[in-house]
Amino acid sequence: MLSKSGVKYIQSLYHKKFRDEEGLFVAEGVKIVKEFLLHAADLLQRLYAIPEWIENNAMLLGQFPPDKLFEISNTELQRISSLATPNQVLAIVQKKAQQPVAPSGKEIILMLDDIQDPGNLGTIIRTADWFGINSILCGPGCADMYNAKVLQSTMGSIIRVNMQYTNLTDWHAKHDHIPIYGCTLSGTSVYEFRGDAGCIILVGNESKGIRPELLSRCTAQITIPRQGGAESLNASVATGIVLSAIMQHR
Repeated sequence: MLSKSGVKYIQSLYHKKFRDEEGLFVAEGVKIVKEFLLHAADLLQRLYAIPEWIENNAMLLGQFPPDKLFEISNTELQRISSLATPNQVLAIVQKKAQQPVAPSGKEIILMLDDIQDPGNLGTIIRTADWFGINSILCGPGCADMYNAKVLQSTMGSIIRVNMQYTNLTDWHAKHDHIPIYGCTLSGTSVYEFRGDAGCIILVGNESKGIRPELLSRCTAQITIPRQGGAESLNASVATGIVLSAIMQHR
């Protein structure tokens, strides 16, 4: 049975300050916990699960240390979950060590300028994973990658994509041989664009776009041609369309 202090501790990890202090975060739900068990079980510090989930995943839990697995009731799961409808299992996970993005000049790197919406960031991470993009650079204004909504939106892709939070202008000043293609409302159609195989795709803030100091560093601007009357596209949707078009040219 969960103690009051145990519940309070888990709830504290939904706040960035405590996640940073503890080096831990909460991952919730059947899909993302399964991904961690399959691909990064060493990062799992504790699992809290209802009896049904434990019984249904006996084989998956075969090598998992039993002293890190805690059976709880649905009521207890509700107390520690951030979800409106808790999903069977919750994990306390150790943060991955941040690996600096070191471009080889042959891969596509995503650069995100002030993507503040957690759902957008999580979906972009998942989309990057789909297209085999291994590295994402995030400016300081981006949502925290360990935010509960970000994690839910990644559907486990957070395990496979390396994220680095850094000053984007300073980072590119050290790697200015890598071309940046900025996604804007005006520019060369992404369906006609032919750029270098090794490049940075820069996606700006949901409402303000790319900051001028970063836009000035862009080798070229690319756009998704508008056919209708919408003012703009959702940042994560636009990222998916751009990556799909660019991958066809590689």
